[in-house]
Amino acid sequence: MTIRENYEIAKKEYEKWGINVDEVLEQLKNVPISIHCWQGDDVAGFEVNKGELSGGIDVTGNYPGKATTPQELRADLEKALSLIPGKHRVNLHAIYAETNGEVVERDQLEPKHFENWVKWAKDQGLGLDFNPTLFSHEKAADGLTLSHPDEQIREFWINHCIASRKIGEYFGKELGTASLTNIWIPDGYKDVPSDRLTPRQRLKESLDKIFEEEINEDYNLDAVESKLFGIGSESYVVGSHEFYLGYALKNNKLCLLDTGHFHPTETVSNKISSMLLYSDKLALHVSRPVRWDSDHVVTLDDELREIGLEIVRNNALDKVMIGLDFFDASINRIAAWTIGTRNMIKSLLYAMLVPNEHLKQLQEDGNFTERLALIEEFKTYPFGSIWDYYCKKMDVPVKETWLEEVKQYEQDVLAKRYSVLA
Repeated sequence: MTIRENYEIAKKEYEKWGINVDEVLEQLKNVPISIHCWQGDDVAGFEVNKGELSGGIDVTGNYPGKATTPQELRADLEKALSLIPGKHRVNLHAIYAETNGEVVERDQLEPKHFENWVKWAKDQGLGLDFNPTLFSHEKAADGLTLSHPDEQIREFWINHCIASRKIGEYFGKELGTASLTNIWIPDGYKDVPSDRLTPRQRLKESLDKIFEEEINEDYNLDAVESKLFGIGSESYVVGSHEFYLGYALKNNKLCLLDTGHFHPTETVSNKISSMLLYSDKLALHVSRPVRWDSDHVVTLDDELREIGLEIVRNNALDKVMIGLDFFDASINRIAAWTIGTRNMIKSLLYAMLVPNEHLKQLQEDGNFTERLALIEEFKTYPFGSIWDYYCKKMDVPVKETWLEEVKQYEQDVLAKRYSVLA
């Protein structure tokens, strides 16, 4: 049977529950995922005076052929995007600036250092998101930045974040879609602190200074990202979830939830509905922690499906800004992007093909038997046939055929990179 024939049969199964599958696919193609550039080069960036990776971040593996120039990284992103259905966004860090060989300190970065990224994004029809980079730098060597006791170091990072917000605004103006500029810092202590309050007071004051300059939200949206612990900050992180949740609500900023930044048994999916009661928007960095914040490639596991369900059944597709954050250098990096992003989209499609309103009513009626039975039965409904048709309709490879394209790209492009390095 053809992909179309399988789709028509599967569609009838869902239509029995009042689900208009054609409308679902039209809606899905308009949901952008912000794909993180740093999967392509192991969070190295392109600074002239680049330092060692730090800030509790660790990329393991040394798969051949990683991008070492902006041109290579953009080419790799283009390849990955050609294998992913829909029109999406790309998320940049400040260390991906292009300065033409000139040493430019991070507090001096300007929109001009990202002109090539904007031109490329226009050509590709993509939006851009942004992050100041508060790690892998001599002024972050002791693990403190915006909460640092040294006022000069704090001021450096404050100015870097202000510069980053202006770059985000530039993206929004040029591309016609607001950029999300997200602040994450590594600040914390390895051992139990004797004072938790003072560093948090300094962080609050630093954030207040960063956000003093008003930027039109038509062009730039500000987010702050929490973390439970990191390598070198196992006992205390200044920017905890409670700190940033309070700050975001009080100051009308987005709170960004990273799925790897919480206790192992604490799920982001369970937080989405609560936060949407009090925030017009929230942001996600979807990763896969394996016992800790290890940023594995996103798989279609229970938590990812639950995240999709929480977004869809709460009518929050336009309220939750979905970004990805993983980096695996043990496998082909383009394959990692493709697997992770396709899985994020699959989770949303899966959620759209569930009779959510009916299941809600069963819960309200106390009919937990039928609710559980239907939830389980829908796990084996012909979702795959709908996904295959969506990929074909969006002119991207169906099923695992995308892997052949990645293998060919590795042979034609990546192999030349590592043969030159050898």
